[in-house]
Amino acid sequence: MENGKKTSLFYKIFSLLSVVRGYNILVLVIAQYLASIYIFSPKKSIPSVLFDLHLFFVVFATVCVVAGGYIINNFYDIKADKINRPYKSDLDSYVKQETILSIYFFLNIVGVLSGFLVSWKAALFFVSYIFSIWFYSHKLKRYPLTGLMSASLLTILPFFVIFVYFKNFSNIIFVHAIFLFLVIMVRELIKDLENMRGAVASNYKTFPVAYGERNTKLLSIIILFLALFTVINLLSHPAISFMKYYFYLVAVSLIIIGVVLLKSSKKEEYTILHTTLKILLLIGVFSLVFIDTSLIIDRVINTLKLVN
Repeated sequence: MENGKKTSLFYKIFSLLSVVRGYNILVLVIAQYLASIYIFSPKKSIPSVLFDLHLFFVVFATVCVVAGGYIINNFYDIKADKINRPYKSDLDSYVKQETILSIYFFLNIVGVLSGFLVSWKAALFFVSYIFSIWFYSHKLKRYPLTGLMSASLLTILPFFVIFVYFKNFSNIIFVHAIFLFLVIMVRELIKDLENMRGAVASNYKTFPVAYGERNTKLLSIIILFLALFTVINLLSHPAISFMKYYFYLVAVSLIIIGVVLLKSSKKEEYTILHTTLKILLLIGVFSLVFIDTSLIIDRVINTLKLVN
């Protein structure tokens, strides 16, 4: 009996982590802190960034509202997910919807309160973000252009809050943001191609449903082409240092993805392309430590001095 309770608890925790996309949340936290250390505050020591209490509250608030966003999006996508992701849908249903929705409201309240601990402007940002995710899940994602643009924008906004917190408005950060936005937009288009059956069943007018696979592929190629321009621009900045090798990889990968996309027609092929872009973005997160190697050496030395 005791083992049964433990097993049930384990499945419920695993189910909850699946609903809030625990893996994505972890990557988000790592990305925000790496960006804070190596991009937004390059002159500060690593400990001063890691132990910045206000930054912690900003990251914690982001985690809460993004996790809540995954919950509400999952709530509205139940019908589509049963078709597109049957195994995940079964796992997600292990926890009652009433419990999940209670957690949703709890996370949003905690997120906004954490924002208030930084400033009323931060709290207002998180309130706006919560409403935007709900409005996207409830209404915007049902239409081709608004769904595509809002999904891409909502994905990149958690980095914008760090960008504003440090008040770092350099050109390289702006170009990097455009690059991320374009790649995420292509990923969303490919994901829509992958999930067409569920979209039709749920009456979602996603771009592939509204305009067809061919036009979706053509739009994806155009966006990939624009993303390549941002990569070329980023490679012209000496400050990216050894991260240039990541952008070389990106340039080659985007060309290959474009070629393969034109030839793809099956769900499994779209899944591979979608996963490839996710991996490419994940590599980009950890490549942030190479954006200026001299900073890494200086910071390690300063940190060792503080320890000693």
